[in-house]
This record gives sequence, structure tokens and C-alpha cells, in this order.
Amino acid sequence: MNRIEEQYRGLLGTLLENSIEKEDRTGTGTLSVFGRQIRHDMKDGFPLLTTKKMAVKTMMTELKWFLKGDTNIKYLVDNGCNIWNGDAYKKYAEQFVPGWHGPRYKQEQFIELIKTNDKFAEDWGELGPIYGKQWRRWSVTPNQYGEYETNPIDQIANLIKELKSNPDSRRLMVNAWNVGELDQMTLPPCHYGFQVYTRPTTRQEKIVNPGKYRAISLMWNQRSVDTFLGLPFNIASYAALLCLIAEEVNMVPDQLIGNLGDVHLYKNHEDQAREQLTREIYDLPTIEFTNVNLLDGEFDYEVKDYKYHPTIKAPLSN
Repeated sequence: MNRIEEQYRGLLGTLLENSIEKEDRTGTGTLSVFGRQIRHDMKDGFPLLTTKKMAVKTMMTELKWFLKGDTNIKYLVDNGCNIWNGDAYKKYAEQFVPGWHGPRYKQEQFIELIKTNDKFAEDWGELGPIYGKQWRRWSVTPNQYGEYETNPIDQIANLIKELKSNPDSRRLMVNAWNVGELDQMTLPPCHYGFQVYTRPTTRQEKIVNPGKYRAISLMWNQRSVDTFLGLPFNIASYAALLCLIAEEVNMVPDQLIGNLGDVHLYKNHEDQAREQLTREIYDLPTIEFTNVNLLDGEFDYEVKDYKYHPTIKAPLSN
């Protein structure tokens, strides 16, 4: 059963037919609504859209990058993930000073140098204290003497520790919206935090998942939602994160919930959205994760029975 894609198509339809026009920082223009929620039961399958082919490896590579605490695009481009290239190049172009930094490169040349020149990548591939830094190395506030602690906070490690020792806690949260560091980020977090919740498994769940006595749900919050390109990635990425956390703490993945703020469709995605709405929805695939080492940002995965329509290309607004 594929209820999540029905909800997603409902959002596309609302944006096309019952939204308002808004300007945005990219200058593209959007159709926008505010305040929506989507829910998915993980027993229904892994939530990859079927009405267009999803770039699963790209999404998984980005998630590994977050979990590693990395904020430099070199790991991404070395592993074939190019979704942050435009943001990194925009930052490079804005900071570039002719004569001081040498020749200004085109984006294709810039990315090739990121791949092949470690010093260039160190200087220009850094995106600032975005997701990975906040998840794994949150900077603490000054103490009463105005001094900063030397050890940053590893929110993911703390989450795993708390899940194992106090699974009924109402403080099982990870936050990426560090107000004190927003001005240092190339792009402030769009999905800015998530919370997990556990409960005892039912008798039937114990039969299907022997040895697992709790089920775990994840709810993420997102301030800005690029519905055509970004949201399908966000849904699948947080579903994968839920599965990985569940594997790490020996629980059953349960509910995936997204709280969405400014839900928008870029105006240069309207034709693509209309095409997607004409396509038949297929059943969801399943996924298997192995060799999971969450705190090292490493895991293997296999998507099974993924039936999909062809990719629909659309420009990314930076």
C-alpha cells in the first residue's frame, strides 16, 4: 500500500490549484502553502516515490555525510553526489577576489578541482557549520565565566545512549538550528530538527520481529520545503535514518512523520509536477540495511522490488 505517495501527490495538487504566489531568495518564484503534515507507516514499505525514479545512492551518500559530521563537499563529489555543488560554488563565487585567489573557475572546473586538489577542497569546499556539524559537534554556550567548553556535543551519540538507557524519555531530540551559527552557514537548515518516540511492541510485532521489544517512530520538522525536488529526498532520507537508528538500538521502525512549514513549488517545476500527477502509483519497495555503524556514518543497503516511472528532470534553484 502506498499512502505516502497519495499524500505527496495531494501536496502537488494543492500547490498547483490552491496556493499563493510568493517571491523567494533565488528569484525563481514559488507557489506556496503553509503548515502541512505527512505520515507514513513503515510497515507499508520503504517510502521511495514510484511516479519518478529516485536517486537512491545520492540520497544515501548525503545521509552518510550528515552522520559523519562532515561539512565539506569533497566526500560528496568523490562519491557521485552533486546536490550541494551549486551552493558551494555560489559561496566560492561570492567570496572570490580576482588577483588574490587566482583565476576564477567555472562551476565544472571548480568541482574538478574539489575532486583532485585537496588544498583547494579544504579552502573552497567547506559549507560552514551545517547539518553534520550540528548533529555531531554542536557548539556549547559559554559558562558563567564566559568560557566555552572544549568538547562539543555529539547529539547523535547522545540520542543512541538515551534510547538504550531511557527509551520513554520525551527529550529524544536532535536539533540543527543553531541560532548562534546561522550566519556562518552557506545555507541554514531546511529540515532543522527531529524527535524520536518509542513504545512497546505488540504481540503481533513480536512474532514478526522476534527479540525486538520496542517500536520507534521519527518526526522531523522542516521550515522550507522544495516539494518537487527536495521533499521526496527528505521523506526517504528520514525513513532511512529511522531504520538505521532502529537497527542501532534493536527496535522496530514504526511511524515516520513530517511537519512541513513553507511548502512550495518553484514556478519552473510546474510542468514537471503536472506530468508526475498523470502517472500511476506503484507499490512501495522494501529495504534491507546491513553492516550498520551509525556513529561512523557507514552502512550498506539493498532496495528490493522498486518499480518506478522514469526520472523527471527539473532545475535546482540555489
